[in-house]
Amino acid sequence: MKKIFYIALMISSLFLTGCEEVVDVDLETAAPRLVIDASINWEKETPGTVQTIKLTTTTGYYNTEIPVVSNATVFITNSRGFVYNFTETPGTGSYVCANFLPESGQTYVLTVINDGQTYTATETLYDVPNVTHIQQTDNGGFLGEDKEVRFFFNDPADEENYYMVRYDTDVIPFPEYDVMEDRFTNGNEMFNYFSHEDLKTGDKLDIKLYGISKQYYNYMAKLLDVAGGSGGGPFTTPPATVRGNVVNQTDESNYALGYFRLSQVYQFTYPVN
Repeated sequence: MKKIFYIALMISSLFLTGCEEVVDVDLETAAPRLVIDASINWEKETPGTVQTIKLTTTTGYYNTEIPVVSNATVFITNSRGFVYNFTETPGTGSYVCANFLPESGQTYVLTVINDGQTYTATETLYDVPNVTHIQQTDNGGFLGEDKEVRFFFNDPADEENYYMVRYDTDVIPFPEYDVMEDRFTNGNEMFNYFSHEDLKTGDKLDIKLYGISKQYYNYMAKLLDVAGGSGGGPFTTPPATVRGNVVNQTDESNYALGYFRLSQVYQFTYPVN
């Protein structure tokens, strides 16, 4: 039924060419909510001491600028009680710490105090394996006609592990993400892959493999499901809000959006052949 509707809509549009009119729909705007982008990424073989947390708010549909949040108090406390303070670069909403100490298996608590509200979130930093080798084929994709790049790594045995993968390349307008778990591959070799019809020799593919928590795996799986399952039609139902792990300790109903995550990251750039 949906396909019939879209076909009818396209046919109707043929008769309306040249009669287009811009219509601004009067949309209700909800009260702004705090958005916390707190992704602590520790690249392998680096100190990981410089970290940034970004604070913004939600805004109206037609607004082209995202409001930043200044003058907040932001800090992270590890399980030993050591406090890492994040200081704002004035007027940017970006809060930077230059002496952060990432430790695998350590639990950290984020605290954000803004506009009389105190927000907290707790997460653990997880290791990530090294990528062992990379393979490229020219018969990937749905029709077997696209260049496909696979990378492989060995999953640690006797423990639950969760991973996120990010791909960046010029042939896609935004990064592409995927999440993985080792429920059926514990202790074995695992892989992930990227293919695209426009990927060609000479392109560069930036790949990041993150070690993540089970909670963040579930969060990202929901986000990816919403992003991929909306259908893309002009009249689809707006997706539900996916809540992160940040809790407003002052007023639970005034929740923030975003997630506090810590990950060790293995990253590399692959030149496509």
